[in-house]
Amino acid sequence: MAQPDDPASGPSARSSQRGRRYRRRLRSRIILSFVLLGLGLTALFAFMTQEARNRVENALVEDVMNRNIDEAARQFAINPQAPIAPVTQIRAFIYTPDRFESVRTNRPEWYDLPDGIHGISGTDENGEPMAYKLAVRKTPEAWFFLAHDMTQAVKGEEQFRRAVYGAVILFTLLSLLIGWWSASRVMSPVSELAKRLGRSGGSTSPQPLAPHFPDDEVGELAKALDDYAVRLTEVVQRDREFNADVSHELRTPLAVIRGAVELLLSRPELDAKTRDRLLRIQRAEQQCTDLISALLLLSRNERGHGATDVAKVAEQLFDAHRGQLGSKPLQLRVEGEPGQVVVDAPEAAVTVALGNLVGNAVKYTREGEVVVRLRGNAVDVVDSGPGLSAEDAARLFERGYRGTHAEHSQGGGIGLSIVRRLCALYGWNVRVVPGDVQGVVATLTFAPEPAAP
Repeated sequence: MAQPDDPASGPSARSSQRGRRYRRRLRSRIILSFVLLGLGLTALFAFMTQEARNRVENALVEDVMNRNIDEAARQFAINPQAPIAPVTQIRAFIYTPDRFESVRTNRPEWYDLPDGIHGISGTDENGEPMAYKLAVRKTPEAWFFLAHDMTQAVKGEEQFRRAVYGAVILFTLLSLLIGWWSASRVMSPVSELAKRLGRSGGSTSPQPLAPHFPDDEVGELAKALDDYAVRLTEVVQRDREFNADVSHELRTPLAVIRGAVELLLSRPELDAKTRDRLLRIQRAEQQCTDLISALLLLSRNERGHGATDVAKVAEQLFDAHRGQLGSKPLQLRVEGEPGQVVVDAPEAAVTVALGNLVGNAVKYTREGEVVVRLRGNAVDVVDSGPGLSAEDAARLFERGYRGTHAEHSQGGGIGLSIVRRLCALYGWNVRVVPGDVQGVVATLTFAPEPAAP
């Protein structure tokens, strides 16, 4: 349930992947902006051009047809028998009252049309598509129809529309190329800054970035990163020096305590109660020594090596806890053989990691048993305690968090946080889940040993 991240996909790796994705998204946004801008402007220009063309063409055609139908009506009023002068692409039809019904028969689509200019489309006698504008003027003396052939105009409009669509596609592709080029130019210094920043992360002292960039926005960012790196390096250096000093200074009094306890334990006249107390002091001194060694490894972020027998560590941990159980009805046992699980790590690191899991199991289990089960390259700590709540499962490895069963027990809630950090350092994995029936199962999986060449 609560499970630290795999170091291969840890915070630094995830942040690096997020950074790469963000750079790709930023480049894509620039390209997309250019494409949308080019597409929007050219599409708008094409639409306005076509709309203006259609309006001008319709206005010109309607003006010509209105003037012609007026002229036809004027000529008919002067001399009904005189023929109408022909106009290019315009055919005039005049029907006197005795021929009104012939319009219904011969051209039914014209019969009910009101006065004005109408657009009509259809097919000619050969089945070819045709379009024309029809000017209608109906008077009691005669009905006037002027048909203006628009077939060629419609074909021209279609060709113009295809040309406009082609221009939109062409300018969109051009916008894509310009956007690609611009994004590469814009993101190039940012990518270079990210590469240099990534390469400088492997050194103990920060490498200045600002001298490699011009005095622009990226240069300002590089200066800010240089300043941040210097301040961060100082903080890390002070932290490491403090940890090293504390570890060194604490080892001296612990060594004195160890020597004094060993000297006292060597006296044969000691009574059993005093000897038990001295042994408890000796175990506490060893626990402090192991914890200091583990914290020093974490502060230096370096892996120590060794060949630690997990079964031996588990037995030592149980021996330390048996002396503190008192009348508590709790059995502590190890399932597995010595040498079954051997870890390439200092004994102090394994003791701290496994000791926190065992310590929590013993602390919160009031009766029953706590079992350390060895298997493969992993170890299970199984208890019969009160179990695990949903809140505990979600926050168990947070620094400073104390579980719902902690009540008034001592502890600052940093034990499992240290376990998580050790797992991240050594590539181990820790998981805590509820047991099948009751209690909790904590599993510590060690990194497999590298195969021999």
